[in-house]
Amino acid sequence: MADSTSLLYATLLVPVAWLAIGLLGLVRGRSVLWVGRILFPLGTLAGLTLGFTALAGLGAPTESLTLPLGLAQFAFHIRLDALAWFFLLLIGFTSAGIGVFSAGYFRAGEGTAPGLLCLQYHVFLASMAVVVMADDAYLFLVAWETMALSSYFLVTTQHRLPEIRRAGFIYLLIAHLGAIGILLCFGVMQGGNWQFTFEAMRAAQLTPVWASAAFFLALFGFGAKAGLVPLHVWLPEAHPAAPSPVSALMSGVMLEIAIYGVLRVTFDLLHVQLWWWGLVTLGLGLFTALFGVVFAAVQTDMKRLLAYSSIENIGIIFLGVGLTVIFHAFHMPLLAALALAATLYHCLNHAFSKSLLFLSTGSVLHATRERSLGKLGGLIHRMPWVAWLALVGTLAIAGLPPLNGFVSEWLLLQAFLFTPDLPHSYVNMLLPMGAAALALVAALAAYVMVKFYGVIFLGQPRESSLREAQDCGRLERIGLLWLAAGCVLLGIFPVPLLALLNNVSRGLLGASLGTQLQHWWLLAPIAPERAAYSPAVFLLSTVVLVAAVVLGVRRFYHGRVRKAAPWGCGFPLLTPRMQDTAEGFGQPIRQIFEPFFRMQRALPSPFDTSPHYRVQVEDHFWYALYAPIAGLVRRISSLAGAVQQGRISVYLLYSFLTLVALLAFAL
Repeated sequence: MADSTSLLYATLLVPVAWLAIGLLGLVRGRSVLWVGRILFPLGTLAGLTLGFTALAGLGAPTESLTLPLGLAQFAFHIRLDALAWFFLLLIGFTSAGIGVFSAGYFRAGEGTAPGLLCLQYHVFLASMAVVVMADDAYLFLVAWETMALSSYFLVTTQHRLPEIRRAGFIYLLIAHLGAIGILLCFGVMQGGNWQFTFEAMRAAQLTPVWASAAFFLALFGFGAKAGLVPLHVWLPEAHPAAPSPVSALMSGVMLEIAIYGVLRVTFDLLHVQLWWWGLVTLGLGLFTALFGVVFAAVQTDMKRLLAYSSIENIGIIFLGVGLTVIFHAFHMPLLAALALAATLYHCLNHAFSKSLLFLSTGSVLHATRERSLGKLGGLIHRMPWVAWLALVGTLAIAGLPPLNGFVSEWLLLQAFLFTPDLPHSYVNMLLPMGAAALALVAALAAYVMVKFYGVIFLGQPRESSLREAQDCGRLERIGLLWLAAGCVLLGIFPVPLLALLNNVSRGLLGASLGTQLQHWWLLAPIAPERAAYSPAVFLLSTVVLVAAVVLGVRRFYHGRVRKAAPWGCGFPLLTPRMQDTAEGFGQPIRQIFEPFFRMQRALPSPFDTSPHYRVQVEDHFWYALYAPIAGLVRRISSLAGAVQQGRISVYLLYSFLTLVALLAFAL
């Protein structure tokens, strides 16, 4: 076992290195070669160091350290346990792939200067790592706000565009609302002793009422950052606005940091978990997952589609958190450990697969200058590297075996299906409904990914300019290959990592899967005779079957070849306009789930000389919740503006009335 103290110091050096790399970007702020060929690869090496250090630390004992930084009474505290090591592993390995891709992706003249962009990017990475390492509320919130501000500047890289500035404003607003919830949560958990270290919060004995208040404040605060419905409105705006590597970091890493916050508060800082917390979280997760996948199915912008897909996956993760709370509260340790393992594994799966897909869309965007699905198509012929690697991410996020997405969703489904009789009949009745909803979400996710991949890469080019598209460069290919390899390895060899995740389960729940992970090739979460899955055997069987078919055809094929044009369904002259469109692909979903959408249609009449059809799908939550609040704020602002008369006599009168009111209150 590695020395845990040396691992702690090595880990601390990584965010320091990222900050130094970011500052070096200002030395030659206009040089793309300096930033792209030297600094981003150095940041990638730091990410790899963090990933491998965290992998070694997953089996190490917990280590703490007090830094001589901060304010006089609020020193910075660092603590690395199994939960922190896991999320540092996620940050390190995912950022490594994104970093090497970014080295070949960013160009000159794209909004923010390269050197400043390098600073913002690496400050973003360092702040996420410090959030995970923090062991007091002060350092946690400093790092959390740094993460929010640096990501805001990254989102608004193209700040000259009004829609980009609007997306950044919405993101920053929701981020600060969430930060207020987190601050109040920490205030409740300190229990009146004015000690804001996490160690003091662990020792505080809150009543169930105050513990519930802390939990739901945390759910609100971290849910705002994660994109939990109805706090999701920033996510489909910010991801399309940001550069693709930034979208990959935000979706693949930052959203998972919010999950870390929920797990830290719920299972570490709070000494009690109530079953109905889990039921509420389960319901929010299921609704968020269904909401996200339904909206993803009707999108016509490839980055907005992936943004809504992220909402769906965050819903699945919160579903796992809710199940873990329920099982832990009802003293079912094996099922609680299973649900937590599925939750953590899905965090890692989502980080790799969604980052891979966002980076793939970045390559498509650079090659075509288009992100509208209605203007893409047939790119597998012009961009084979991107197409085949994006296929890995597509199959993974769709939850198909033997890739990684199937493992976590299968584990989560086992937690639903093998639930024994719970002591609460109402919960016992709802869990099978949750299993059915999860199966529906998984099926719709596969539907969405068929649309995403088929419209972009298959068929014929919908625009003539697409025939000039060029494949991604060497550094971009390395980044895509790294993330694709992660999807494959996590899918084929889940048991070794799940065995390491037992350390997280033991630290948070006092339970683990234990003997259920005896064989590296067999995943049996409950018992082999009840349910088992072997990714390696599945892959080997598939390869053998395909090879047998190929050899059989070659052995018994008569050898006569006749070439002819493919059947065109009765249309002899097929054109790109005859292909399925993104709108047509999503039409059945719009009809079946019509209550989810706020739709505006423009239908042509039979007498139009140039008929056009247009449908606009919008979010009910924006108009029902956020638009009224925005209107109220505007009215209050106008009233406040009326108070500002610009006359000194009026201001003196305000001061006098305030003084009289304070004196009257004191008496």
